[in-house]
Amino acid sequence: MSVYNQPRKRVIQFIILGMTMLIVVRLFFLQVVEKKYSKLADANAVLRKVVYPSRGIIFDRKGRSILSNDAMYDLVVTPISARNIDTNYLCQILQIDKEEFKRRIATAIIKNGSRRVSVFASLLPPDMFGRLQESMYLFQPGFDLVQRQIRSYPFSAAANILGYIGEVSPQMLLRPAYSAYNQGDYLGMTGLERTYEGVLMGTRGIQYLVKDNLNRPQGSYEKGEFDTAAIAGKNLRLSLDIDLQVLGEHLMRNKIGSIVAIDPQTGGLLTMVSAPVYDPNLLTGSYRTRNFSRLFTDTTKPLFNRAIQAGYPPGSSMKPLTALVALDEGVITPSFGFPCHGAYVNCGRAIACTHSSPGHAANLRLAIANSCNAYFVHLYRLEVDAPKWGGVKKGHQKWYDYMTSFGLGHRLGIDIPGESGGKAIDTIGMNKLYRGQWNSCSELYVGMGQGQVVATPLQMANAMCIIANRGSYYLPHFVHSIDNEESDILKKYKEKHTVAHVADTSYRSVIFGMQDVVESGTGRVAQIEGVIVCGKTGTAENNAVVDGKLVKLKNHSVFVAFAPRDNPKIAIAVIVENAGFGATYAAPIASLIMEKYLHDTISVKRKPMMKTLLEYNTLDPIVREKSKLDSLNGATAKMTSDQILKLYFRD
Repeated sequence: MSVYNQPRKRVIQFIILGMTMLIVVRLFFLQVVEKKYSKLADANAVLRKVVYPSRGIIFDRKGRSILSNDAMYDLVVTPISARNIDTNYLCQILQIDKEEFKRRIATAIIKNGSRRVSVFASLLPPDMFGRLQESMYLFQPGFDLVQRQIRSYPFSAAANILGYIGEVSPQMLLRPAYSAYNQGDYLGMTGLERTYEGVLMGTRGIQYLVKDNLNRPQGSYEKGEFDTAAIAGKNLRLSLDIDLQVLGEHLMRNKIGSIVAIDPQTGGLLTMVSAPVYDPNLLTGSYRTRNFSRLFTDTTKPLFNRAIQAGYPPGSSMKPLTALVALDEGVITPSFGFPCHGAYVNCGRAIACTHSSPGHAANLRLAIANSCNAYFVHLYRLEVDAPKWGGVKKGHQKWYDYMTSFGLGHRLGIDIPGESGGKAIDTIGMNKLYRGQWNSCSELYVGMGQGQVVATPLQMANAMCIIANRGSYYLPHFVHSIDNEESDILKKYKEKHTVAHVADTSYRSVIFGMQDVVESGTGRVAQIEGVIVCGKTGTAENNAVVDGKLVKLKNHSVFVAFAPRDNPKIAIAVIVENAGFGATYAAPIASLIMEKYLHDTISVKRKPMMKTLLEYNTLDPIVREKSKLDSLNGATAKMTSDQILKLYFRD
């Protein structure tokens, strides 16, 4: 061999020698120094038990626990070890027959293999758990009891916000995102439980127990030397006010719709009601699966979060936004008037108004206060036909840009899943809809909140935050802090967003018009003693296609507002489906919510109003007859209006 190859040979020899020494040293450490593995390998009588951590608690803005943890137990099985046991006695305790026993064993093998642990009977009722615990030694080593943390809800409220937890499915375990989970683990499926799963879940621990010759646990192995402690999940602190949430759910009983209230100064959500509501305790414990099936198929769709998923024509509640665009673009001044005689006929069709006097639209404040349809559809036309745009297509695109800056037509980014983006049509959409042949008359309805514009209640409430703050907002969110957490998970909710271009003077004119709505216009029912409320009523058209024909249904009642006018503390949007005018139901509901939040009480003078709201039922009779929600919800849903009134008023 050449002398030149000698160095290369030695390098290879050194590498092999180094790897051999590394393996020898590691084996020496594992077998001599670290005795954990050798001891566990030698100890055939050692039981390895997973310890599940306590899931994080969720608190409201005043530090009250709105959900907590209760302990229940799963019976788990390792199929290959489930031999020579008293099958008859186990079936008797579980109240199943042998065929069901065999089916569950087979299912466990199919899902998770014969050597891995699977859930055999989940969330055992207390009496069943007690009998099993006494006789567990008869069924080991194949079966074992594993403690589970289940959620309980002391206020029986906020179901669509909090969400629920469920067992991870085999399909989920195949995805990389769920690599940290095992068969039988539970995780957040919806709501805050899902969004903040990584924070709430905690870290599993391991406990080693010594067993006797009958497989009964006798205590810790090696005094717990090899155990690893479970680490509890972190707690969430919300902006939600649970008192406000409960009040909102009471006011929306026997109704379909939503309430969304936000603190404009932080973007923190104070309440979010999606009606009909349901008791979150239904989706925990032994009967969760059965109750979920009944809720999922109910005609009122209680699992559908209307606050963030339902889209509604905003109706007249959009008129303040139309006014802001017109003011900011300089196409009108606050003194601009329109000669309305009860309808808008400038496009060859009549759009009716609720008044007949031209004086009701003599300037912007009066037009907002009296909700003049003609005034605001004309403003839209002035905006998109302004000469500076050089054509309606560019003008409409500018209008669309304003709407998106106000939060319409896209998701806002709330911290619970499932949010819809609503709808605001841009120039491309108009070209598709009208095949390129359209003008300012084609979609003039958007100026009054109808036609090709759809918003979620969350978007409407956020738009009120923008007006209340004179052009700025924070992304709406529930969680304002996480205990012992300094990550960037909440950073985006602390950032202030500013709506471009709109001047402060434009907001001032619109705000005073909204004040007039409540003090002397269509929303007088929303007045609160000692508080200047700025609001806007809305009556959203509700049309549906039935058998290929457009059918006009009963209108939705809409009201948006913020209060107080100066240094606002709350912005709100309320929608009650099929309830008529905005002042009929949406406005008084919003007023009671705002009063409760601002004064921490409700004036006794408003007791008759509240009684009417509690007793009025806006559900369609056919839908109401088919719904099983009342029988599901239990005692809370069965409270009479007088019982609820006693919670808020003292005689």
